[in-house]
Amino acid sequence: MSTFTTVYFSLGSNIAPRKFFLETATDILNDKIGYIIKTSNVYETEAWGVVALPFLNSVIEIETELSVFEILKKIQNIEKSLGRVQKGKPYSARKIDIDILYFGSKQIHSDELTVPHRLMHQRRFVLVPLCEIAPDFMHPIFGKSNIVLLNECGDKSTVVLCSKANKDAI
Repeated sequence: MSTFTTVYFSLGSNIAPRKFFLETATDILNDKIGYIIKTSNVYETEAWGVVALPFLNSVIEIETELSVFEILKKIQNIEKSLGRVQKGKPYSARKIDIDILYFGSKQIHSDELTVPHRLMHQRRFVLVPLCEIAPDFMHPIFGKSNIVLLNECGDKSTVVLCSKANKDAI
């Protein structure tokens, strides 16, 4: 009997064509990881931690039968296939960035991966789209919902919803 886990992913791109990279990564995640349940709108956000072009960000919810480490390997391959170059700098321009925010309510602490994502509660560009699709999901470490985390977030960076009419121009 199969066991499904709900996984939340954050996607970001700040190298043109940004929208293409988000859409392509979303399609590949649906094919390689599991079934997409919800997708947030796309938001344009300031680059966090670096002076660079603005990012497009979104969050997706997927149900999967894969383990968290199988998912990690697959998202690293997806990023590489879409031209992401690992440079050793944590905050740099990138065609695509895919982060695992939650893996169900599990906590994972390893040299390769920390879940829930260790900085998500400090980032409006993650919390705004996450709250759009999962406002009441409880952070398993903090014991707070995503909407409470957003309301308590000290990050004041701008997160702007991309209008449907404007999405095609991005």
